Amino acid sequence: MSNRLSSYFNASQELRQLSNKVDELLTLQRHYEQIAPSSLVRVSHVMQIDQQTLVIAADNGTVAAKLRQLTPGFTHLFQNGGYEITGIQIKVQVALPINTRPPRPTSLTSIGRQQLVDFAVKLQDSPLKTALQRLAKNKK
Repeated sequence: MSNRLSSYFNASQELRQLSNKVDELLTLQRHYEQIAPSSLVRVSHVMQIDQQTLVIAADNGTVAAKLRQLTPGFTHLFQNGGYEITGIQIKVQVALPINTRPPRPTSLTSIGRQQLVDFAVKLQDSPLKTALQRLAKNKK
């Protein structure tokens, strides 16, 4: 399967260049993961290389500020790794958080509705009792 994919990428000049660029970025990303602190690797990644300037994307401004402090050391470590990097640029690229909470129900369940009715029965006549009864009757 990989041979077929390789032959496909080598079929045209444009795809070959794209494949080479992707390989280069993956290699740079792996090296970056080895030299950067793990806390920063989780919130940043190699974005591109333009001539001899490496561009690293940070998830937020705080991470970008820390990466900018470490840039001279990173440049030296990349050069020691055999990469022709003369500078590193940091860009903020905000990552959208993954919504891990389930959506809130828009209506009461039948159990919730019954619990409101049971509670309202125990109350004396009051605005609270009226509101709970109205809420329990509401089907939305």
